[in-house]
Formats: sequence, structure tokens, C-alpha cells
Amino acid sequence: MHRESLLQLFEQLRTGAISTEQAADTLTHLPFEDTGFAKIDHHRTLRSGLPEVIYAAGKTPEQTAAIFQRIAASGVNVLATKADAAHFAAVQTLVPGAEYHALAQCITLRQAQQPRHEGTIAVVCAGTSDLPVAEEAAITADLFGGNVLRITDVGVAGIHRLLAQRPLLQTADVVIACAGMEGALPSVLGGMVGVPVIAVPTSVGYGVAFHGITALLSMLNSCSPNTTVVNIDNGFGAAYTATLICRGQQKK
Repeated sequence: MHRESLLQLFEQLRTGAISTEQAADTLTHLPFEDTGFAKIDHHRTLRSGLPEVIYAAGKTPEQTAAIFQRIAASGVNVLATKADAAHFAAVQTLVPGAEYHALAQCITLRQAQQPRHEGTIAVVCAGTSDLPVAEEAAITADLFGGNVLRITDVGVAGIHRLLAQRPLLQTADVVIACAGMEGALPSVLGGMVGVPVIAVPTSVGYGVAFHGITALLSMLNSCSPNTTVVNIDNGFGAAYTATLICRGQQKK
């Protein structure tokens, strides 16, 4: 349920196109819908402007598909993250229009005209191995109405590749930096741009990378004051925050 659909419901009630009982039935599910195994937050779009997102990892394909279908029925765009092929197969059975992004492990459904904000979100990844997390961020930001700029394989081991992208980086309103190993990329980016840098540690690297913990600690210790950090492999969280930053700038 988003603002436009709520206004449409009120108009249908005013003109007599629907009964008060039908309107009441629709509004019953406005705060949340209890499916027994999940409480789907249909009110989130009205509160934050962005719909609830499904975290598929740990959910069965059937649970993921049922939640996806119920969110889709409310008329908003739908996103499921950390989803595998089995999740998608179940979703596609109930929602044929859904699309699977294998690299990013995301399932999306575009059915609402998401307002585009004016800000540009640059999604930068250190290496090709970091692409799954970077793509999760890029797909999320795009689905939520962002102008996404992808910059790939510009890690500090070959810093000339990153410096060559400086003109593009200067056009961004927010930068999302995805890096594993020692996680140095966000600190360097923080010194290159005058906008917020959201660092995403990835679980890429050899033994002492500890599945992203080393990159996480490095990013938390960054001396670049315009850098903040989300959790390991959380490209979605970075994109969500970047979207809110861009929307906040647009309101000024």
C-alpha cells in the first residue's frame, strides 16, 4: 500500500465504486498482514516511501514465494535479496512477471512507477570477486528510483584504475564502495570525493580475511570522516541508505 493506492481507495469509496465493507477489508491489512509464518509490513511504503524487502536466506522457497506474492498484490515494486534459483522457481510460479538476477542473488518485480530522485549513486567495487555484492546494491538502488553509476574492478592494488574514474566519481551524490581483502578502497574514495561514502565489506579474501571481518574492521577504522560502514555483504543496506540520502537532498 502506497500513497497513490490509498488515495485511489478513498476515491473509489467516495464515488461508490466500492462498498464500505470492501474498503474496510482492504484497510484491515494496511498495518501488516499475518500469514502465520510472517507479518508483512504493508504500511512501510507509507512511512518511509520504500516497500518492505524480503531477505530470502533462511526462508524456504515456499515461504519466500508466498511473501513475494502478497507484497506484489499491494501494487508496489518487490525485491527479495540473497535468493537462490529454488527461491526464484517458487516465486515465478506465483508471480510470473518476477525476474531473477543470478549474480546479485536478487528477485525483482517492477509494477509501480517508482518516483526517480535526482541524485546519482555510484556503486564501486574493488575487484570482480566483489561484483555480487555490488550488483545487489546497484539493483536495489535502481529499483528504488536511483540513477546508478557502476564502476568495476578499481581496487587499490592498481590504483591508477581508480584515479582514472575520478571525473565520473565527481558526478555522484553518494558513493557505495564494496571491497574485501584488507578493505582499503573506501578510505581512498573518501579522500577523493566530497560526498558520503558507504563502505560495504565483502566476504572475499584469503584465510586472515576471516570472511569479511578484516575488511569490516579496516573500514570501521578509516580516517576518512565522510565514510560510514554497513555489515558484511550488505549491498542492500548500503543502497537503501544511499537512496534515503539522495531523497533527503532533493527535499532541500
